[in-house]
Amino acid sequence: MTTSNSAGTDPAVHAELERLRDSIDNIDAAVVHMLAERFKCTQQVGHLKAAHRLPPADPERETRQITRLRRLAESAKLDPAFAEKLLNFIIAEVIRHHERIADTSADPTPGTPTNPS
Repeated sequence: MTTSNSAGTDPAVHAELERLRDSIDNIDAAVVHMLAERFKCTQQVGHLKAAHRLPPADPERETRQITRLRRLAESAKLDPAFAEKLLNFIIAEVIRHHERIADTSADPTPGTPTNPS
């Protein structure tokens, strides 16, 4: 990424800024890929829940995950409240996916088996 060089700013500062931004870009890419992998797993959970008519949400599991993530955030020197907000956002999206999967499983297209396994 190229940025304009402010007049009078040390070129070493710009070089360090670029190095740090490159690291941030790499971390962002890793976060996106990790979230994609997480959602692949949660989609499988959603299909399993739908096949066994389990509810899309599991409040006890969510509470355990939030507690666990807050502890991890504290040990990583990340604001636990931020980590909790992030996990709540992810959980809401997962539940939305699980509800869609359950709706699709409950109302199959005519002639489509409800449990293909």
